[in-house]
Amino acid sequence: MDNWDEIRTAYQVARAGTVSGAAVAMGVHHATVIRHIDALEARLGVKLFQRHARGYTTTEAGLDLLQVAQATDDQFTQLAGRIKGQGAGVSGELVVTSLGALSQFLTPALVSFQDTNPDIRVRYLTGDRLFRLEYGEAHVAIRAGAMPDQPDNVVQPFMKMRVKLVASDAYIAKHGLPTGEADLVNHWFVAQDGVTSRAPFSKWLHTIVGEDRIAFRATDSRSMADAVVAGAGIGFLSEFEMQCYAGLHDAIPSREDWSATLWLVTHVDLHRTPKVQAALAHLKSAAAAQV
Repeated sequence: MDNWDEIRTAYQVARAGTVSGAAVAMGVHHATVIRHIDALEARLGVKLFQRHARGYTTTEAGLDLLQVAQATDDQFTQLAGRIKGQGAGVSGELVVTSLGALSQFLTPALVSFQDTNPDIRVRYLTGDRLFRLEYGEAHVAIRAGAMPDQPDNVVQPFMKMRVKLVASDAYIAKHGLPTGEADLVNHWFVAQDGVTSRAPFSKWLHTIVGEDRIAFRATDSRSMADAVVAGAGIGFLSEFEMQCYAGLHDAIPSREDWSATLWLVTHVDLHRTPKVQAALAHLKSAAAAQV
């Protein structure tokens, strides 16, 4: 294809559904939009849009083109983010991703980094999804478990995420505390929805108690912690989360094999930039202070 401007125009028309909406998005006259669409359809020999009184609707061929244009637009956006991250100063957007259970530690650390570097704007993305560093989706990822082995990533050991199996005052008032590990089968638990969690403590729990003893399920660490505090069942909280709640007690002594190793992961293209190096140094310092 010789003229990518025409494809970009078609993409904007498909997104907006109108010529005028595409013209505003692109900052051009609506006549330019119409000319690009007509030229592209003539070159391809197919109709990309059905015209009607309310605007433009993509045809089957138009949907095919839209998918390619969407992927191309995403890649250019991600490339722009990576290029911006290669600046000489500690400024601009810093995107960090981790499990939600680390927020109680990482959020204060990121705020103090921002205090030291006031030109930084932080985006902190939590959840189980592995953001693709090679596409510029994040500058720094904190990942748990086995050492990440994606190509072109720089991986450094960070710290241990230690967890405790705890019960709240509300739960103990109703059911008491387990007398030991063997008594866990007689108690109720809070766990992540589904049984595919990679966390070592989650795998351990499912080998000890049956599914019928899981009284409450949730999809994120904050909801699970809230359920444990409310007395829905016994559950795992990280040491960072434990600092935020009162009235929690060890159900049984913690085990070392519940802990997960955390890794700092960056893409090789951005690893040496001043912004990323400064962020890594700050996070390592904050982790060292926890020991």
